[in-house]
Amino acid sequence: MNAILLSFLISLAVNAVFFAVAAIRRTDVVTDLSYSLSFALLAIALPSFGAHEPVQLAASLLVLIWAVRLGGYLLTRILRIKVDHRFDKMRDKPLRFARFWLLQAIAVAVIMLPVSYLLGRDSAPDFGLWAITGVAIWFIGLVIETAADAQKSSFKGREENRERFITSGLWKFSRHPNYFGEMLVWWGLFLYAVPFLDGAAFAVVIGPVFITLLLLFVSGIPLLERSAEAKYGDDPAYREYKRRTSILVPLPPRS
Repeated sequence: MNAILLSFLISLAVNAVFFAVAAIRRTDVVTDLSYSLSFALLAIALPSFGAHEPVQLAASLLVLIWAVRLGGYLLTRILRIKVDHRFDKMRDKPLRFARFWLLQAIAVAVIMLPVSYLLGRDSAPDFGLWAITGVAIWFIGLVIETAADAQKSSFKGREENRERFITSGLWKFSRHPNYFGEMLVWWGLFLYAVPFLDGAAFAVVIGPVFITLLLLFVSGIPLLERSAEAKYGDDPAYREYKRRTSILVPLPPRS
């Protein structure tokens, strides 16, 4: 079976199971966990289809490291906050809730396209400049995403900060540094896969383009910006922070 097709089937199966659990138990605990777990299972399952070359297995390991880190963070967060308010209008509407899970399953498989194609190849070049560059960008992205998540978690974990917004650490230079890091992770993995690509196979660039557009315009930054505006929009300090701080790419604050 084609590795890309299998990635869609695995992602659909994982999300179908977690949808059933979330719908029956009316819990948000498994929602974000299912996202990262889908990537982890794909990283484990798909190498069996390829040539098992070190460069392929290394790509699988990169995805697995990212997924385990993100899954651990998201699970810890939902256990602390208990409820994910993104789903307040969905839990009592099964079809709308199911649509979210279906779209999440498709999104996982689309984002994974470069790696799925790479892992399914029956031959692989040695590590080269593309792979080294890709790993470097992946690593920078992972460090930024991990640091940003840790800084925000530590900040929000203090009782006096529960209703405040973070302006320290990476958040001094970007309002969404974690999303910037995640974009770098997937663009790094695409660059890693470039030596495997030819002709129509370059269409797998849809993966990093998709996650970039998703975070920029759909489910990432727009949702959080609207939430922050509703919560802090009347606060002069927030308006000043918003004016001075880059929305995505970490940059020195504007004067």
